[in-house]
Amino acid sequence: MKKILFFLAISLLVAGSVSAQGYYYGPRRAVRRPAPRSHTDEFYRIRFGLTGGVNIANTINAYNSNYTTAAIAGFNAGLTMEIPLIYPLSFAPEVLYSQKGFAAATTSDGNFTQRTNYIDVPLLAKFKLSPTFNFLIGPQLAIPVSTTQTYDNGFNITSEQNYNTYGQKTILDGVLGVSFDFNPNVELRVRYAVDLQQNSQNSADGSDYRNQVWQIGLGIKFE
Repeated sequence: MKKILFFLAISLLVAGSVSAQGYYYGPRRAVRRPAPRSHTDEFYRIRFGLTGGVNIANTINAYNSNYTTAAIAGFNAGLTMEIPLIYPLSFAPEVLYSQKGFAAATTSDGNFTQRTNYIDVPLLAKFKLSPTFNFLIGPQLAIPVSTTQTYDNGFNITSEQNYNTYGQKTILDGVLGVSFDFNPNVELRVRYAVDLQQNSQNSADGSDYRNQVWQIGLGIKFE
């Protein structure tokens, strides 16, 4: 019995000590930490932007795999947009000014180069595979604007012809690409585009010529 009374007395002393501390110091406040920001919060924003970069272009023949032309360098620049649909998928339409063309083998008049300016309208699906890596795929409408054909003998331009291509048919392209986000506002873009239809500008001999282009550039995005 004495042991039980002794145990009860000790328990009452401990309880009283804890109660006194709560009285003098007050109840402890719970520390609320802000919830971590989800990467999906940044995803669900419509973004506009600017882009610019380099084109490496040449021409292929759909019916002759041995047909080759030399590549020429051009540039691309334009406006971009990202419309989030459902994570991780966005719709990414763009309007680009894009230079394409090819350089042919040396002829009796010199080296032949054809450069064609297009207004490209990519209509792409963009998949966010990680916080910094994206995959793009989709169709592109290529609207020809003007063409320059040049013969250069290495010393002088012996012949140059410029002409508008308004009214020529719009060409359907296929586009594959990736992008790497340096931060939420700057990305590196790498793409491959190829005509899915015959290029009417280069079909006088009945061959099925098509543009193919590698694009490398930077994009700047705004909210």
